Formats: sequence, C-alpha cells, structure tokens
Amino acid sequence: MAVSPADVKKLRDKTGAGMLDCKNALVEANGDFAEAEKVLKKAGLAKADKKSGRATTEGNVFTRITDNKAVILELTCETDFVASNETFQATGAKLVETVIEKGLTEVTDELNAMVKEAIAVLNENMSVKRFSVMDIADDEAVVDYIHAGGKIGVLIKVKCDSAATAAKEEVKAFAFDAALHAAAFNPTFLNKDSVDAKYIADQEEIFTAQTLALGKPENVAAGIVKGKMSKHIAQICFVDQKFVKDDKITVKQAADQAGKAVGGSVELTDYIYFQVGEEI
Repeated sequence: MAVSPADVKKLRDKTGAGMLDCKNALVEANGDFAEAEKVLKKAGLAKADKKSGRATTEGNVFTRITDNKAVILELTCETDFVASNETFQATGAKLVETVIEKGLTEVTDELNAMVKEAIAVLNENMSVKRFSVMDIADDEAVVDYIHAGGKIGVLIKVKCDSAATAAKEEVKAFAFDAALHAAAFNPTFLNKDSVDAKYIADQEEIFTAQTLALGKPENVAAGIVKGKMSKHIAQICFVDQKFVKDDKITVKQAADQAGKAVGGSVELTDYIYFQVGEEI
C-alpha cells in the first residue's frame, strides 16, 4: 500500500529509525503504526546482533544517586557522534535507573535488551562495559561528578560522625571538590592501607636498584629508598595528595577542615573513577 510522507515522518519522529526503514515498515504493516513499530524493532534487533563484533571505544559515563545507593556506569559505542545523541543519553540514564531500581550487581539480559533497542535506532554497536554500585549509610554522603563531556565520571563517598553532619551542604561541597580532584588526578589508591603489597615490593625494588646504580652504599641506600617510597605513596594515595583547591594542604586535611567547620568529623572513605576507553 502507499504511505504518505507525513506518516513516514511521524513514525520516524517516534522511533528515531531511518526514513526508508519507516516507510518499508509502514508498507509491511499496512499502515498500522503499532505494527510498524514492531517491524522496526524486530529488524533493529537483528541488525544489533550483526553489529555485536564491532569495536566500541567511544561512549559516556553515567551516574545515579538515591538515598541509599549510587551507581556509575560506562556505556560504549563506536563514534563520539553517537555518544552525544539524545537516544544514547536517554539509554544511559535508563540503564543506571534500572540498576538502582532492580538492585543489580552485574550486566543482565534486561540491560542488554535496552542496549539492543538503542542499537536498532542508532545503527552502531553499543555495550555496557561495566558498572559499580556504592551503598550509602545514614552517616555517609555520596556525590557524583561528570567531566570532559561525559568521558570521565567520579563517585565520592565520605563518612561522618552522624547523619546530621552528612546532610550538611558544607560536607557535600567538600565531597564535590574531592570529586573534582579525582577527575583531575585519578589517584591510584585511596590511602596507604589500600596499597597492594606487591606494588610496594616492586616499587622498593625499583628504587633500590636506581639508588645502588648511583654508587650509594647499601646502608645509605636503605634510607634513601625509604624516603623515596614515602614521597611516592603520598603522590599516588588520594587522601595524601595535595588538594586541588588548596595545594598547601592534603585531601585528608581538607576533609578534617570540613568536619571542623560543621562541628563534626568528615573522612573520605571510598571513590570510583571511570574513564571511557580505559583498560580494566
């Protein structure tokens, strides 16, 4: 049957599919819009399966925070152009919302189905590369920060002496500044206690070899290596780094100041940093 350009446009506006695909779907469905949508969906899902092998190195990071949970998710695609598309953005928002609502801890068939529907519209391969969930206690506060047009995302958690302290705007302001810091410097570890023992051993071996190569006696080299390790740990541990908003103090000292300012205590206890395309 013949279909009008107006009907084709109407279907395209509703589904986001191409004009020719919309026209063919309407013809196959004999002008029935609901049936035409089903035709497009079936065709799109078939296309999605064919595109599953394509590399997805672009994308965005999405976050969602509720009273007791926070999620950060990386959704990838083939091109930066699609990453900025409204359908892609809406899919990312729907994905993090579903993770929170369903209490998900891993990628499920339901999430993959949402992605396939977006592939059908956008005509590019897409994938939920990863996501992480933070639990939030009453005496904790979590803030998020999206940087570089969605290419970097951060969640920051602080623990306070009470729920009242955690709810204060000054505490959330510190947490947000800490998120800016993480986005800028991507700390390797949270604090000294979280540094992997093998990492410390490997780094000490490197510093020892470098020091001995300079002709330093072993007893002297030991002291030099200790000093180098102390400086190195401070550089890679979040709480010991110079604070992005004031390089005269560390992140921990900034947290202490934030707590003192509101008559309580504030401690940075966790963070998650996602960057689109990074190796995991």
